[in-house]
Amino acid sequence: MQPYSFRPTIAAILFNFFYSKLITQYSDLHTMDATEFRREGREMVDFISDYLENIGDRLPMPNVLPGYLKEMIPDEAPTDAEPWDTIKNDIERVIMPGVTHWHSPHFHAYFPTGNSYPAILGDMLSDAIGCIGFSWASSPACTELEISMMDWLAKMLNLPKQFLFSEEGNGGGIIQGTASEATLVALLSARTTMINKLKIENPNLTQGQILDKLIAYTSDESHSSVERAALIGMVQIRALPSDENGSLRGTVLERSIQQDKEKGLIPFFLCSTLGTTSTCSFDNLSELGPLCDQHNIWMHVDAAYAGSAFICPEFRQPLNGIEHSMSFNFNPHKWLRVNFDCSAMWVKDRNLVSGAFELHPLYLKHENQGNCMPDYRHWQIPLGRRFRSLKLWFVLRMFGVKGLQEQIRKDVSLAQQFKLLVESDHRFEIIRKVTLGLVCFRLKGSNELNEMLLKKINNDRRIHLVPSKIKETYFLRFAVCASSTQASDVNYAWSVIKEICDNM
Repeated sequence: MQPYSFRPTIAAILFNFFYSKLITQYSDLHTMDATEFRREGREMVDFISDYLENIGDRLPMPNVLPGYLKEMIPDEAPTDAEPWDTIKNDIERVIMPGVTHWHSPHFHAYFPTGNSYPAILGDMLSDAIGCIGFSWASSPACTELEISMMDWLAKMLNLPKQFLFSEEGNGGGIIQGTASEATLVALLSARTTMINKLKIENPNLTQGQILDKLIAYTSDESHSSVERAALIGMVQIRALPSDENGSLRGTVLERSIQQDKEKGLIPFFLCSTLGTTSTCSFDNLSELGPLCDQHNIWMHVDAAYAGSAFICPEFRQPLNGIEHSMSFNFNPHKWLRVNFDCSAMWVKDRNLVSGAFELHPLYLKHENQGNCMPDYRHWQIPLGRRFRSLKLWFVLRMFGVKGLQEQIRKDVSLAQQFKLLVESDHRFEIIRKVTLGLVCFRLKGSNELNEMLLKKINNDRRIHLVPSKIKETYFLRFAVCASSTQASDVNYAWSVIKEICDNM
């Protein structure tokens, strides 16, 4: 009997030995506890604050070549844990040389990307909670706060009541990642709706036969993501010509619908744009909407940049006709002080959206399914989703509607200031009407001359602009991007442009 009583003792000793070694190794690897996180977190907040407060001292564009970073870090991950101080020191050494400073008051490219301290705090809390809010049951607060925030935003924009969550209708809103995702979701929902309708009317039709005949429409000045959505959705799309102001008009759409129906095609989707990327032009919803109603076409409205401005009554006029749309989207993460990603999308009938994506595996079911609260996984492409409504909640409360309106009005006035500076120099001309925070301008002369000007401006690196081209005319875009931009920054940008132009 002695060997049997002895063996467990040896086993216990060996277990305790190896367990203690394992715990020791784990404690060596566990390099940041709550105490250290508090200390280093405060330092990181200080670093972020200093970065944003002094960002104007940095050149907006990095001066590096492709592959710069690979030469600055090892080829493999470290075997042993590194101290936080070493990592922290590498932020300036490795990362900052390759950063494009979108929030610099000298960055005037693309459109704004939102930023504010309340939004950063919201993202911090979202990261700490770390929920994956694909259903109401997976984190009730994640879903319910999003519902409230989407209704708050809808009321700020004065959207029709059909887009709000209500027991009286099927409307509602969701936070998507980007406007591109919203367009794709709208197109796929419209496609499924039309396929289901036609199958009921003619059960002999196959899905493939219907897909071959579906056709979507958009403007020739819409964002490239609309065409990409059609590629993913495997449907034909026509880019219709806009007028001299960059607006898609009803007569053009009506003529195209008739032409395609005569060919045996099935019009089913229109993506109209409020605030195009190139010139911030606006499609005419009041003309397009009734045609879409008449021909059973799903109208989606993409207002990615300009939508934020519609919280100001004086800028809301382009939204007239929105009552005809089936879905609407804009990006608070562009001009509403909310950090990326936060793209607000509303639909008139949430059942038509969820019907395009809805699946019910057993592991995702819950006992409150379908009880008035949406499971947002049915409204989007990915399954998982972050607690994005937190940062929106923080921003709307800490700025208030008036504070956000003041920001937009300030930026619009700065764009008008730049417009006057351009008009004061006989060498330049304005392209299209300046409406919100974008000014399109060029030197009078050839496209090649303006390409040379832009290259010199960006090689100089004191400010950053990007170009565009409309109907073979090449021009430069000046966007008021950073929320910290002031009149002095606009004057500075113009002085740089004039100096470079003088030396050409």
